[in-house]
Amino acid sequence: MYYFYCMEQVKWVDRKFPFGYDKGYIPLFIERLNSTASRLEELLKNMDEKSAGAKHGDEWSVKEHAGHLTDLESLHDGRVDDIIAGIPILRAADMTNKETYSANHNDQTIPELLSRFRNRRNQFIKRLELLDAKYFERKALHPRLQEMVTLTDLLFFMAEHDNHHLAKIAGRL
Repeated sequence: MYYFYCMEQVKWVDRKFPFGYDKGYIPLFIERLNSTASRLEELLKNMDEKSAGAKHGDEWSVKEHAGHLTDLESLHDGRVDDIIAGIPILRAADMTNKETYSANHNDQTIPELLSRFRNRRNQFIKRLELLDAKYFERKALHPRLQEMVTLTDLLFFMAEHDNHHLAKIAGRL
């Protein structure tokens, strides 16, 4: 275990993000998003099912963190829809994480969770690859952060969210 996993991780809702990325960052952010599935698999490769489903107090289990990443893929798709349609305010995330709490991720096997995430993320990336470049510069208001963001910024935001949960998982190993 790395020594820094003993430190308390900054809460997601307390994070600040430096938006304003131009289209030149798209390949970098897509590569980060594409690598999440492999990084998740690497973290979970030696973990047994019981440990991965174990809760520590009110914190999510490793399986719940992994499942949550898949749960949010529909939000990401929806926000791409919002950008394409020119909607001025992006759809809001459910900050109560109702979907994750009701999904029973702990009843799923690690291979099922990993496969589901990889498939959903691959679909998302394929969708991005087919988009006209003009959509990556359109702006809309992020409802929680109250900042105007481009689709390029949203890719950065997604990659940071992935890292947030990967670090949470790594801290449990």
